[in-house]
Amino acid sequence: MKIAIHKRVNSFSDRWIEYCEEKKINYKTVNCYDTDILSQLDDCIGLMWHWDLNDYKSALFARQLTLSLEKKGIKVFPDVNTAWHYDDKVGQKYLLEAINAPIVNSYVFYTKEDAINWLDKAKFPKVFKLRGGAGSINVSIVKTKNKAKHLINRAFGKGFSSINHTSRLKDKIWAFRRDKGLLAFKNILIGIARILITTKLEKYSHNEKGYIYFQDFIPNNLYDTRLVVVGNRCFGIRRYCRKGDFRASGSGLLAYDKELFDKESIKIAFEVSEKLSSQSIAFDFIKLNNEYKIVEISYCFTMGKSYDECQGYWDRQLNWHSKSVNPQYFIIEDFMTKCTLND
Repeated sequence: MKIAIHKRVNSFSDRWIEYCEEKKINYKTVNCYDTDILSQLDDCIGLMWHWDLNDYKSALFARQLTLSLEKKGIKVFPDVNTAWHYDDKVGQKYLLEAINAPIVNSYVFYTKEDAINWLDKAKFPKVFKLRGGAGSINVSIVKTKNKAKHLINRAFGKGFSSINHTSRLKDKIWAFRRDKGLLAFKNILIGIARILITTKLEKYSHNEKGYIYFQDFIPNNLYDTRLVVVGNRCFGIRRYCRKGDFRASGSGLLAYDKELFDKESIKIAFEVSEKLSSQSIAFDFIKLNNEYKIVEISYCFTMGKSYDECQGYWDRQLNWHSKSVNPQYFIIEDFMTKCTLND
C-alpha cells in the first residue's frame, strides 16, 4: 500500500512526510499540477494535498481533481465533503443552514434590486464579507444603511479586489506592535511591497462582483472560540480581539486553558462535523444570548505554534485527554486507518 503526498514547503505536507519517515510508511511525493497526475497515482491508494486559498492554481481545479480521484477509487485528503466549501462563505451559509447548524444569520443577494429592497428592513450594524479570504481579510463592519448601499452599488458595479493589501498591511503593523521583532518588521516591508508589486495571485484573480454578502453583527464579544475537529478529537484556542476591533481572527492573542472551553460548543462541533462527514474542520464560534453560533468553517488552519500549544483534546464522549496535539499527525493517522480498512 502506497500513498502520494503533494509536497509544498511550509504546508501540512512537511509533517505528513515526517510522519511517513518515522512510521516507515510507503509513500511518494507528487505534483498535483502535472497534467498526468491521475496516471501518476495508479500505484497509490490515496493522495494527501494541503491546498490553500493563497494559490490561484489550486482554486482552478483542486475540487474537480478531488472528485475525479474519488470516482477512480482513490482516497483523498481533503475529500469532497471536507473541502468543497473551503474559502467560500456563501457556500458555507447554504451548507450549514441545510443541516440546521447554529449559525450567525447571513444574507446573500444576487441582484442589486433585491439587495436594496432588503436594506429597508435591515438593522445595522452588519458585517460585510467577500466570499473568500482568511484571517479577517475582506471583512468589515457596516454601521449605516448608506454605507451598505455604497457597498451594494460597488458589488454590482466594478466589484471588489479579492486581494485586500491594505487590510493585510494593517494586520502586519498590528503584529509588529504586538511582537516588536525583526521578523514582524520584515513582514511590514513585505506588506508594503505587495501594494507596489503585483503578485501572481493578484494577477490571475478576478474582481468579486455580482453578489453581496452580509452577516449579523454580534456585539460585546471580546473573543471567539476556534475549535478544530479531526476524527475523534477536538482541540481549541481562544482568540481575543484587538483593541478597538471586533475581529478575533488574525489577532495572535491566544489562550489555551481547557477551562475556557464550554463543553456545549465542543458537542456542537462534533455533531456538525459528523453531519458533514468531514475529515478535518475548524469552527469559529461566538456567543449570542449565551448560545454558541458558528461564524465560519475551514478544513485547514495555521500550522505550528498556534495549535501545537493546545494542552490536549476532547473525544466524542467529551472526555479530556491531556496529550500533545499535532493536528497534521492526527490527520494522516486517520487517513492511513481509512486506507487500511478499505485496502
